[in-house]
Amino acid sequence: MARSKLHAVVRVATLVASVGAPCLALAADLLPPPPPPPMPPPVEFAGGWYLRGDVGASIYTAPKYSVNDIPGTVFFGEAQSGGLFAGVGVGYQFNNFFRADVTGEYRTASLRLSSYNDFGTGINNDITGRNFNLTSGHYDAAVVLANAYFDLGTWYGITPFVGGGAGVAFNNFSGFTDSGITNFTYPFRFNQPTSPGFFKTKSTESFAWALHAGLAYDVTPNFKVELAYRYLNLGRGQTGALTCLDVSSPPCTTVLKAKNIEAHDIKLGLRYMIGTAFVPPLPPLMPEPLVTKY
Repeated sequence: MARSKLHAVVRVATLVASVGAPCLALAADLLPPPPPPPMPPPVEFAGGWYLRGDVGASIYTAPKYSVNDIPGTVFFGEAQSGGLFAGVGVGYQFNNFFRADVTGEYRTASLRLSSYNDFGTGINNDITGRNFNLTSGHYDAAVVLANAYFDLGTWYGITPFVGGGAGVAFNNFSGFTDSGITNFTYPFRFNQPTSPGFFKTKSTESFAWALHAGLAYDVTPNFKVELAYRYLNLGRGQTGALTCLDVSSPPCTTVLKAKNIEAHDIKLGLRYMIGTAFVPPLPPLMPEPLVTKY
């Protein structure tokens, strides 16, 4: 009797299991698939070479002028026109906050200045007077700078930055002419024209340095546009010797010197990152659950 009851229980359990398995499978089929794993955080492009180009306009601060053989000369009315410049460079972005580049540029401007000097000759300086001169010419320079920049963070694609640079300027003075008048106190002759002349062209190498501040805008991850201010100190320069056009004049060794040539630049720059930004791969899709069909 007990054996027959045990046999009946086993048969009932087997029947329940055979009926319940399809129901559980069907219930599993009705559940939604599990959510995919979270996306990896975006990786900003940092590190790599870039090319750059710049154009801009300059306002010059009047340098300190002097002439080598007339120490009493006083300069006034200096006027150095605004100029233009253009340059190219190559650099490297080390991380999101620091980059450096080497640039070369050509810049040009015109220059005009007035001067006078007092003189006295003869016994007891009985012949005295004052020379007035007007000098004008052309200034241009080739500048090579090594620059470093600190990017201060990015908001809505805009990155403010500051930086500095140092290098060499090849300052060239050309086309300089000189003319003027002389007023004699004794023997009381006024507004006598002086012998006109011209200064020989001369190029001078000088230490140069710069300070930068500006904004960069991310057009794409690889292409950026910059608007910046730069203070540029171009050092010193000078003309060649003065040649007087009056053949009766003695040989002249006068040289016009300029010290502390300064420019205030507004720059528009383009930067192109070589290569493409790193894009993390998508995670693999979860396999769909098996569906049992009956």
